[in-house]
Amino acid sequence: MIPYGRQHITQADVDAVIGVLRSDFLTQGPTVPAFEAAVAAACKAQYGVALSSATSALHVACLALGLKAGDRLWTVPNSFVASANCARYCGADVDFVDIDARTWNMSVPALAHKLAQARKANTVPKIVVPVHFSGQPTDQETIWDLAQEYGFKVLEDASHAIGASRSDEPVGSCRWSHATVFSFHPVKIITTCEGGMVLTNDKTLAWRMSLLRSHGITREAAHMTVRTDEGAWYYEQLELGFNYRMTDVHAALGLSQLTRLKNYVERRNVLAKRYDQLLEEFPLQRMTVDEKNYSSYHLYVIRVDVAKAYKSRREVFAALRQRGIDVNVHYMPIHLQPYYRQLGFESGMFPESEKHGAEAITLPLYPELSEAQQDQIVAALHQSLQ
Repeated sequence: MIPYGRQHITQADVDAVIGVLRSDFLTQGPTVPAFEAAVAAACKAQYGVALSSATSALHVACLALGLKAGDRLWTVPNSFVASANCARYCGADVDFVDIDARTWNMSVPALAHKLAQARKANTVPKIVVPVHFSGQPTDQETIWDLAQEYGFKVLEDASHAIGASRSDEPVGSCRWSHATVFSFHPVKIITTCEGGMVLTNDKTLAWRMSLLRSHGITREAAHMTVRTDEGAWYYEQLELGFNYRMTDVHAALGLSQLTRLKNYVERRNVLAKRYDQLLEEFPLQRMTVDEKNYSSYHLYVIRVDVAKAYKSRREVFAALRQRGIDVNVHYMPIHLQPYYRQLGFESGMFPESEKHGAEAITLPLYPELSEAQQDQIVAALHQSLQ
């Protein structure tokens, strides 16, 4: 089987991990802050906070931004469930904004319309989470302008998009957001095995996220509220936090992988453009990349045009799997999951996301994918559409 995604591990990565295993620190040593600083510098942000996953990163970011019971968070249905679950972890309500029919990111006109209605109903969200689907940045400038007008916080779910840019601004710089979350899962652009990071330019926000990821405990005298004159053993728990820390072992792998970020993204772009050319005449819809965007192409997603192909997504998907192509689907709409249906969401509420969810197939894309394998995938797709 040709997998839809795959990590790329080099001897340098192995050596970096072994170096930490032979050091004095396996968990919280010098490598985690070094990784945080390196990612922040690569993205032109001031602060990075490394965590055990992108899901935990979304959670602590929401808490640090003040999300609580009675508040609302909006995101898109076309994402992994973590983009919405982070609100539920905080006791907040979730709602969704439909996607654009061409870019498959949050529809800014739909967001503007929904915000105008919410203002009248006094239900403006505390946080909006735009998702950079497949590695393509959203229209962050306009979303940021709406945030200034309506007073909500912007939390970018850029789990797919490290190495991407918009108008030459790196995703993660937080020029048009309060914070940005990355994922380092093995099928993402770079990996730490499991892990995530939040970037921000807000010192207070960064400190609170650091506090929350480590049980709510501080050893910094400047933040203590009871005693400041005890020995080095002394610490205080300031609030209810979590054990969401990244280890030095994971950070060492991330630091090594980060040195190849540019090459990885360039290779993904080459392969994506080649897919574009090879699939031009196929009865498929392909994502339109905004001219302002440089995508990191975590995913290459097509949508089966049933009216032209005369086959359903399910038939094409099954045929590809039978031919040794391990395709996937990104995503089943979040609002149609049983948990969210129990909260009152129904079919028909977000039609473009639902249409996407019924037609999408993710083709293999990763740096080590060869042109010969890509030709094999395209041939299998052609046969599956017959």
